[in-house]
Order: sequence, then C-alpha cells, then structure tokens
Amino acid sequence: MTQHTPPSYVVGIDYGTLSGRAVVVRVSDGAELGSAVHDYPHAVLTETLPDGTPLGHDWALQVPSDYIDVLRIAVPAALRAAQVDPSQVIGVGTDFTACTMVPALADGTPLNEVERFVSSPHAYVKLWKHHAAQPQADRINALAAKRGESWLPRYGGLISSEWEFAKALQVLEEDPEVWAATERWVEAADWIVWQLTGDYVRNACTAGYKGIRQDGQYPSREFLAELNPDFADFVETKLDQPIGQLGEAAGRLGARAAEWTGLPEGIAVAVGNVDAHVTSAAAQALEPGQMVAVMGTSTCHMINHDEVEVVPGMCGVVDGGIVEGLYGYEAGQSGVGDIFAYVVPPGYTHEQLTDLALGQKPGGHGLLVLDWHGGNRSVLVNAELSGLVVGETLATRPEDRYRAVIEATAFGTRVIVETFQKAGVPVREFVAAGGLIKNALVMQIYADVLKMPLSVIGSDQGPALGSAIHAAAAAGAYPDVRAAAAAMGRKQEAVWRPDPAAGEIYDELYAEYVRLHDYFGRGENKVMRKLRAIQRRAVSS
Repeated sequence: MTQHTPPSYVVGIDYGTLSGRAVVVRVSDGAELGSAVHDYPHAVLTETLPDGTPLGHDWALQVPSDYIDVLRIAVPAALRAAQVDPSQVIGVGTDFTACTMVPALADGTPLNEVERFVSSPHAYVKLWKHHAAQPQADRINALAAKRGESWLPRYGGLISSEWEFAKALQVLEEDPEVWAATERWVEAADWIVWQLTGDYVRNACTAGYKGIRQDGQYPSREFLAELNPDFADFVETKLDQPIGQLGEAAGRLGARAAEWTGLPEGIAVAVGNVDAHVTSAAAQALEPGQMVAVMGTSTCHMINHDEVEVVPGMCGVVDGGIVEGLYGYEAGQSGVGDIFAYVVPPGYTHEQLTDLALGQKPGGHGLLVLDWHGGNRSVLVNAELSGLVVGETLATRPEDRYRAVIEATAFGTRVIVETFQKAGVPVREFVAAGGLIKNALVMQIYADVLKMPLSVIGSDQGPALGSAIHAAAAAGAYPDVRAAAAAMGRKQEAVWRPDPAAGEIYDELYAEYVRLHDYFGRGENKVMRKLRAIQRRAVSS
C-alpha cells in the first residue's frame, strides 16, 4: 500500500505601511490557500502621539504593538481561511517596510512602552517615510563626500533621511534622554523576527541598504565622531548584531509567539527581509536584467547584476542583497499611489477618475507634473523637494490632474531605468508588482512611457508570497531561494505592450519633465528647499 506524504505549508507575513497581511502557502507549488489582513489601530502618527503630544513637520511614527496584533489576529485568521492544520506548517517568513526603526531596550522592549517615555516622540517607531532627519542626512552626505568615504558611491553618492544613521543622529541631537535609554536601534524587519524567535539577528538586506554596511563594515568610529562626538560608539553599542543571510533561518518559533499565532513551537523562522526585495522571488525575477517595481503608496525598484557599478542616486547595491551570488540594486520613488490619492477630490473615486482619464489622449490635458510630493528618493535623493504642476488653467479638471500625476510617476520611473542603463546595469525586463498593477490606465501609461512591455507578478500578495518562499527555503524544503522561487513564484510575461504613437508624444513630454527635474532638483533653482526652510521657521515660532 502506497503511503502519501501529507502536504506542508508556510506562512508569509507582509508588514505594510497601514496594515499587516498573513498568507498561508502550499510549499509544493506556491498555491495561496488563505489570507487575512489586520489594519494597524494607530495607523501612521503624523500630527500627534496617542496621548495628544504634538509632532513636528515631516514626522511619521508608528506603535509597535500594532505589529504584534498582526501575529495575534491575522495569522490565526489566515489559517482558518486556508482550512489548514497548523501542525503541517513548517516555517514562517516576514517582510517589512524599510527603513522603519524601533528604539528598544536590550531585551527588545520598545521605548514607547517604558512609562517615562510614553509622551516622547523619539521613543516611538520611525516609519520609513519619517523625513524629519533631513538636516542630519545632509551632514552625513557632506562629511562623507569631504572625507572620500569608500561606501558613499555604493549609495549613488547620497544617503537618505529615511535611513538608519540619519534617524539615529536625529534622536541623539533632539532627545538625549531617549538616546541614552536606547540600548538597541532595530530595523522593524529584525524586531518582529526577534519577537518570533527570542533571537536578535540583523538581516543582510537592511544592514546593507539602510545601515550603510558594505564589505562587512559600517562607517568608521572616526567618521561618526566627526559628525557628533556622542555618536562615535553608535555602531558598537546600539546597532551591531550577528548578520543573517536571506533565505536562512534566524531561529525557531518561540513559545510566546506560538501562542500568539497558533503555529507549532520550534518551526523555522526566516531571516527578516524587506517587502520589495522578497517580491523579486515571488515574481520569479531573480536573474540579472529583470527589474521588479513594487508599485503601491511608494515604488521600490529592484534589479540584480553580476558586477558592482556606480549608479547615481540609487538607494544602494549590496552583495546578496536580493539573492545569493548577485549584487542587488535598489532605487525608488517615495510617492506614487499616495500622490494619486492626494489628487482625488471629495466626491470622486479612483475608479471614476480612471474611467474619465482613459478617454484622454496623451498630452490632451496640457499638464506636466513633478512627482515629488513625498520628496525624491531616486535619483536625486532629496526629501526636501516638493511637487510641481505646470499648465493648469481654469479649465483643468480632476481627471486631468489624475492622469498627469500618473504620467509624472511613469516619467520618474523612466529616469531611474535610464540611469541604470547608462551606468552599465541593463534593464531587459520590467516586472510590475503591488496594488497598482490592477489599474489598467497606470499600466498602459507606464508601458507607453518606458517604451517596453510590462510583465506582471502572478499574485495579489507579492511580498507575503515572497516571504513564504523564503520561509520554505529556511525550513529546508528547497535547497535555496532560487529553487523555491522557481516552484512557488509566478509571473505573466509582457501583459502590457507599448503603443508607439503614444510613446512618441510621451518622448516630447518626458524631455520637458527632465528639464524641470534637473532645474529644480539639481540645484539651479533651490526654491523648493527655501520654502521648506521658511515653513519650518513658521511652524516652530
């Protein structure tokens, strides 16, 4: 009599900006059997703390207990939806928005949970889009350029205000008491794995892209001391931890986390990762030349290459940053879907504006937009830049603005693609993922502007599926992430094809976009930064 091995499953957990999603995935073929979403009760704190303490300009904070609630609520709900016996789950993988930083005690307790810091803004999680550390980022960039730091070209010549060092320096300089109490400065991607396993392991991905760790080294003690003498020991006392490689197990599920999730104690927990980076595996796009764009509230652009090249304005290049054996490059746009939402006036929906804008011809609205409402991540790396609309008249309609901002984000993506190409990193295939791939208008405009076919991921849950793929590798179900992705990932090739006639018109508009991009973004006209400075003075007076 033939005995059949029961199927095994993994759980992927995707921590986004506003919610966390858990997906139960079959290991043999990547079938997604059940999912559940938990919205963070505190969402994003931009105006006040939960107790009413006011926040400054460009702040974006979160409450870490919301992340634990995802484990307690979404994971059991996903298991119920999948109708899977938890005893057949062999591993868990997680991903997070980056760079999202948790100031914590040595045992992992977030500082905002310490009674004396409940009203201290710097004790809370700094979300990726916290941009209030721009002055610190400016100083890091200036000093690194002056000293000729060898790591600076690996980040396209500029460090972002969104990253670990700028945010940490802001805490030191604005709240020394919180800084003194911070024993661990933790990426949320690693903090959640710490909560699952009881072990604090830094993932190679965020350490390389957001933590300025290159060739096994962080910025030197001498460099940090020159920024601020009290910052000299930051790496050794608050940041440095053992590094875990992507697709490896960071540890085993602990008893407390097993009780939260309903999963078996002792199963493999994958090393933490970033939402965009794990999506490359889910989209079966791990080979050189395949660019994955995860298009949501923001967009992250990921691509692998077999050599290190200096790409101006990239977010980083890291050996094994996406998959073992290749250099992973990252770029991005800090505002995309959230800009679309911003221009939707009361009484309209995205669907209505999409339908109205579909009927327009390229160039028909007479507008040109700079898509910097959330600053520019790539290739200018400047959170001080802001949005610009040219061509508005009294006849301009909501659908005109809507289509114009979609086109602007497509132009921004084209700048990124062309920058990679010119730097010697070829883009042979463009694979779109994320919530925006459901919008036909967005996809066709991107194909027309980029003048290349768009492939799309074959899953609505790209990051969660990617995390599940890494969990399968960490549990030993596959020899590595590549093998797991080949069996469990999915992609539809060349779904959207460019219209050559539309492409010609977009070439004209793109040329004007680039002129405005360089004029306002590269220093010839500094009005955007000046306005920010005046605004800061006004709000603080």
